[in-house]
Amino acid sequence: MAATDIAVSRPREHDPGRGVDFFHASSGLKSWLFTLDHKRIGLMYLASTIFAFFLGGVFALLLRLEHLGPTPTFVDAQTYNQFFTLHGAIMVFMFIIPSIPAALGNFFLPIMVGAKDVAFPKLNLLSYYIYVLGSLIAVFSIVSNGVDTGWTFYTPYSSSSSETSVLPMVVGAFVLGFSSILTGVNFIVTVHKLRAPGITWWRLPLFLWSIYSTAIIQVLATPVLAITLMLLIMERTVGVGIFDPKLGGDPVLFQHFFWFYSHPAVYIMILPGMGIISELVATFTRKKIFGYKAVALSSLGLALVSFIVWGHHMFVSGQSEFATIVFSFLTFLVAIPSAIKVINWTATLYQASVSLKTPMLYALAFIFMFTIGGLTGIFLGVLSVDVHLHDTYFVVAHFHYVMMGGTVIAFLGGLVYWWPKMVGKMYSERLGQISFALIFIGFNVTFFTQFFLGSKGMPRRYFNYLPEFTLYHQISTLGSWILGVGFLVYLWMLIDSLRSGEKAPDNPWQSLALEWQTHSPPVLENFAKTPVVTHGPYDYHLAKPAN
Repeated sequence: MAATDIAVSRPREHDPGRGVDFFHASSGLKSWLFTLDHKRIGLMYLASTIFAFFLGGVFALLLRLEHLGPTPTFVDAQTYNQFFTLHGAIMVFMFIIPSIPAALGNFFLPIMVGAKDVAFPKLNLLSYYIYVLGSLIAVFSIVSNGVDTGWTFYTPYSSSSSETSVLPMVVGAFVLGFSSILTGVNFIVTVHKLRAPGITWWRLPLFLWSIYSTAIIQVLATPVLAITLMLLIMERTVGVGIFDPKLGGDPVLFQHFFWFYSHPAVYIMILPGMGIISELVATFTRKKIFGYKAVALSSLGLALVSFIVWGHHMFVSGQSEFATIVFSFLTFLVAIPSAIKVINWTATLYQASVSLKTPMLYALAFIFMFTIGGLTGIFLGVLSVDVHLHDTYFVVAHFHYVMMGGTVIAFLGGLVYWWPKMVGKMYSERLGQISFALIFIGFNVTFFTQFFLGSKGMPRRYFNYLPEFTLYHQISTLGSWILGVGFLVYLWMLIDSLRSGEKAPDNPWQSLALEWQTHSPPVLENFAKTPVVTHGPYDYHLAKPAN
């Protein structure tokens, strides 16, 4: 076979051998609830995580509304603390961590390796129901008595003092961790064992390198969180002295355990988004990603280094001066793999004919905003600077530029990129660009302002604030409203696509990636025949996409 072909059986639209797409392979609610098809499971994850995003977003808007003035606006301090905790816990554990791997990863990883499904389909369905169970337990904590500890559940307040529903929320997070572990195991085995003929490691899409690296972190780091939360549950229920000083425990020990997981969790959140950006940049520049191997290995590098930098969250916790120096150095070190990605994406854009479709707009926004988030992280890694900026709104802005300006923006870009393949319908490009503009403007108005708040000394998590911060908070709140409208337009774009969108062609972006060489939406088995791949997904100089 010539090196310019991808051997994938792709019947014409009128060919009776085309096969039935996965939507119509079976019907009825039962067929969805008990499905073993990775695509349907991915869509169920997608619907669930979008609902979680909506719920967490509502609490975010309520937080910003309360800060419209320096004095109480519409809630008391206790309710504000509950809003803050629920926003963080829902967004982190129920949306950001599972959104890209469990939804988009579940749908596309098997297709990208040319497999019929993931390695363990039943385990895949089990992981979804574990996610649902954990989410329901967490939601129960909301409707029962709320939670006011902050999403980090810092002890000893969470273990002995808080009278809110800490226990159900912690149990919910504990259960959610098992879903993450099972998904990680499934993805690792699938990538190792189910690759189609011709898909070598250096022909894997960069999205899969990111998902694979993420899965390694999920499997190795999540058990640490599970153990930590179990110890917290034991201390709260039976009074075992682990973290509470009154019982002979050490609250800083909780911070070590929690951040040993939670800093790798930052890369569970951001690595899949980086993989999406690589796909978007390659597709809409018609170029192979510059330094493909360096970008691929940088994903593994981030996974490795993420385990040894947790201490930079604890510079002011009283840990030894030597430890803070070491963790400061490691914080600078972890910036290198991220910088490799950003520099190589930028090099790919150089002298390229860039198609500014909606997905590519999100890719460009990611590069811009993640760079801001990364550089401000370097500021926080400097010991003398961090002492002044720690626990201020500067940290809030930095975190959101990485998590929302990074992960969420990548998720939105990836969803509109793969939407035609997932549902077989095109969306309105005009609505896509309008929603992008509102989201981009709203986000930057909301969070860039908070860098100024933090640098001027505004502490985070405070219910009220001094009048001198009023203007900044009002600008930030206005930005959150623009951002909220942008998300509503985005949601309407997807709904309108399902209602009246044009039928999507098999390869609307003319990409060489394997998932675009099957039908839209894919047949139940993904491909009519097992594909034989003869070139990489970005080798536009070697091959042309099939018609």
